[in-house]
Amino acid sequence: MTSAAPSQQYKGWRGIRRAFATPSAFTMLCLGFGSGLPFLLVGGTLSTWLRDVGVGLSVIGLVSYASFFYVLKFLWAPLIDRYPLPFLGRRRGWLVLSQILLIASLSGMALIGPDGSLALFVALACITAFAGATQDTVVDAYRIEIAPVDSQAALAATYIFGYRLALIVSGAMALYLAELLSWKDAYLTMAACVLLPFTAALLSREPEAQALAVREIRIADAFIQPFREFFSRNGVWLALALLAFVGLFKLPDQMIGVLAGPFYLDSGYTKADIATVSKLYGVWIGILGAFLGGVCTAAFNLRPMLVVAAIVVALSNISFLLMANNPGQTWAFIAAISADNLSQGFAGVILVAFMSSITNRHFTATQYALLASLANLPGKFIGGLSGYMVEATSYSYFFVLSTLSVVPTLLLLAWLWKRIQRE
Repeated sequence: MTSAAPSQQYKGWRGIRRAFATPSAFTMLCLGFGSGLPFLLVGGTLSTWLRDVGVGLSVIGLVSYASFFYVLKFLWAPLIDRYPLPFLGRRRGWLVLSQILLIASLSGMALIGPDGSLALFVALACITAFAGATQDTVVDAYRIEIAPVDSQAALAATYIFGYRLALIVSGAMALYLAELLSWKDAYLTMAACVLLPFTAALLSREPEAQALAVREIRIADAFIQPFREFFSRNGVWLALALLAFVGLFKLPDQMIGVLAGPFYLDSGYTKADIATVSKLYGVWIGILGAFLGGVCTAAFNLRPMLVVAAIVVALSNISFLLMANNPGQTWAFIAAISADNLSQGFAGVILVAFMSSITNRHFTATQYALLASLANLPGKFIGGLSGYMVEATSYSYFFVLSTLSVVPTLLLLAWLWKRIQRE
């Protein structure tokens, strides 16, 4: 816990400017860029490359499991909490190591290519995903430890700003480079872009050491103690409710995530329309939503913002009915993407701030990695069934159903309301 004095300096509207102006906020902008960069390079952008050189859809689907490292990162997070590296400190050492691995694996993917040795190329993609997930784990821990609780919303907003800028670079920019030059040049450029967060990590300061003697605990305790502490601090039922709430919070958005691209195509929009409206315009709207979320969290209590965020994410799914009922109309596409990305950006900051508030700083990497994994895990499984739902009904029915999926989240939040801290 932080003392009352530093905590108060970030409260209210007057504290918003102070929170966003801290050096830590600029550092998180660069580190957020680093976290967002590899995500599409082992996801959507990678799938486009594979298809462009004639790889079959079934193989592309199997390769997509490389991104599962992002869901499973809590499994090796205890090692990051337990073992500091012998250079640059406990957090910066792991951060720099993961970034060096990213530069090497992305460069290897560029030089080998899927038409060279597909098996080696996929192995490098898995290494890239593992390094990216490790970087995420360290950055989340660093963000929580580097500044007081009341400035976490500002750090989350700048982190997401950098993250979404990276999505533009690794999405639209990479595709443009592949079209104008080659996929090799595109991925080499992406590897070079990692130098920005790498430099930020080298120049940043190491968070203050925590009071707990983490280095002295046994390896078994490194895995068990973070979970034991979370359950003992909150109690079994409250801990389970918190984990369930985090897992359900983004469910309405995740339900339609897998079908977004096919729906755009089925609605009569071209690939150019999708790139312009969804990959470029949509990302900037998401950035706006992230800053709106950061400002609101800094100015108001976190609990009511959780309610607002959950509701707007669910209601934004209704906006896709505009596209379903007005196929091929650009104004409907823009309206739907505006509502969806604005709500995603806003709710993303709120959720990050909430997960940060229930994380013990002695076990930052492990506990936050667990929460972040739970926040995405339901979408990995339910999203796989979404195609069957649409085929059995329709897109319009599915969007209404995804909106109603917020009801369990709101009921759980009502039960949690008096049990979670006000600050």
